[in-house]
Amino acid sequence: MLPMVRRLRGARMGWNVAPRHRRPHMDLLLPLGVVAGALVATSLAAGLVERAAMSFPILFLGVGLVLGPGVTGTTAIALDDPALLLIAVATLSLVLFLDASNLDLDGLRRDWWVPALTLGPGTLLTIALVGAAAVLLFGLSWPVGLIAGAALASTDAVTLRDVLRDRRLPVGLRRSLAVEAGTNDLLVLPILLILLAVATGEAVGVAGWAWFAVQLLLIGPAAGALVGVGGARLMGRVDRHTPIRNEYQSLYGVGLVFLAFVAGEAVGGSGFLAAFAAGGAVSVSNTTLCDCFLDLGQVLAEVLMLAAFTVFGVVLSGLLGSVGWVAGIGFALFVLVIARPVAVGGVLSVARTALSPRAIALIAWNGPRGLASLLLALLAVEAGVPGGEAVFAIVGMVVTVSVVLHGSTSTPLAGLYARRDCGEVLPEDRTTSATDALRETDPQDAPRIDVGALAARLDGPDPPWVIDVRSPASRRHDPTVIPGSRWLPPDEVAEWITNLAEAGGPPALAMWCTCPREATAARITVLAREHGIEAWAIRGGRQAWQDAGHPVAAIDLVP
Repeated sequence: MLPMVRRLRGARMGWNVAPRHRRPHMDLLLPLGVVAGALVATSLAAGLVERAAMSFPILFLGVGLVLGPGVTGTTAIALDDPALLLIAVATLSLVLFLDASNLDLDGLRRDWWVPALTLGPGTLLTIALVGAAAVLLFGLSWPVGLIAGAALASTDAVTLRDVLRDRRLPVGLRRSLAVEAGTNDLLVLPILLILLAVATGEAVGVAGWAWFAVQLLLIGPAAGALVGVGGARLMGRVDRHTPIRNEYQSLYGVGLVFLAFVAGEAVGGSGFLAAFAAGGAVSVSNTTLCDCFLDLGQVLAEVLMLAAFTVFGVVLSGLLGSVGWVAGIGFALFVLVIARPVAVGGVLSVARTALSPRAIALIAWNGPRGLASLLLALLAVEAGVPGGEAVFAIVGMVVTVSVVLHGSTSTPLAGLYARRDCGEVLPEDRTTSATDALRETDPQDAPRIDVGALAARLDGPDPPWVIDVRSPASRRHDPTVIPGSRWLPPDEVAEWITNLAEAGGPPALAMWCTCPREATAARITVLAREHGIEAWAIRGGRQAWQDAGHPVAAIDLVP
């Protein structure tokens, strides 16, 4: 039973297929065969799919739409089927737990500025724009319209996966997208639950709202964190005394996820926020879960997400027509092409960020709507919100368009960003982290070393490491280096220096780049010295080295 949403109904669970004279268990063969066939076929075609301009969500959602009552009528699933809510709860809980436990806290501390802008004002503006459009276009009340806006403010990491793995993009840019996709549900969920409480009148009066907020934001997450840390420590203690096989530790981890959800709901909070808190508590504490659980969790989450896309496709097959195709597609295009790009792109353009207009456009565009939006919209249905089914159908229309539109364009657009002129160096190529957005001037007080002094040191007993911190585009434009140079992309140097300092560090570092006044090398020099490493920026870079008569070396670049 979910205190933040309407309780599970006692409807009979099942797949509605045409009645036939056969044994009862035969009714399971069709859906089971569909799921099995989809898994087998897509696994075999995985290589082709990853090379094509499509994604697995497109395929699985498409299978569901075709099988549903809107196309072939092969099968049907009611919106109030408990099986649908069960899949939704299991999938979202597991994904939130894994997102929190896999969060790169060190990277987030360095690259917090751009994600903070997209998650904060960017998300709030998106909710407001989408909610207002839903009210005006579909005649929803403001609370219900904003519920649709909150559900559609959630971005889908599955569709973004290929972009996040594309090493042609700067690390800071990829990390900003990954942090937003992995944590924006943490912001959207409380907003959605508060709007559900407004729409259903669950909380009234100042005292009622205060207690609601305490349960939602404090008690529920605290219960989840307690389950996460306590459960991980309990497994560690038991495993030390009586070793437990990896497969059972994996199952134990899955059980902890759902136990955290139950604990959050039992104390009157949100089970989803409790699941996220459980994963976050495990991540920040000194306790760990077996890596085997993380491996199993990722696989299980993948299977659940793809199965959920199929099931939701069946449900949406009979609902999309109720929205009106012209209004539905028009609203979807407004959400995807105008609302998100204007909100996020506008915030990033106004704020002080070291991002090029091209990078801002890429971040603003890559906000696909997917499974999380459908799961959040389902909460409105289960909460008994007036117009909840209309909200689900509207969100479903946007998700359907987004899965096709973003699934077929995100990777090609990332490639277009990467295939800029080889001599063009963008601001995000030079930044050592997203927090360089706050640094608009070059650190001219960074120590420099002349090429003559560098040559003498290189011939000495403890030569410094020579570090080429040019961008990939700059290296393609001029593939010559100071002999012995080690190349590190400027957006990866911050993490490398931190690890180097923890390991004891080299004798010294000599940085070089091709920026005016050694801008990138100077910034990284300051960063290295802040970590206790002796470092200099090479005055004039490689060109000064070559002009002084020292040899240079050519490098082979893999296309």
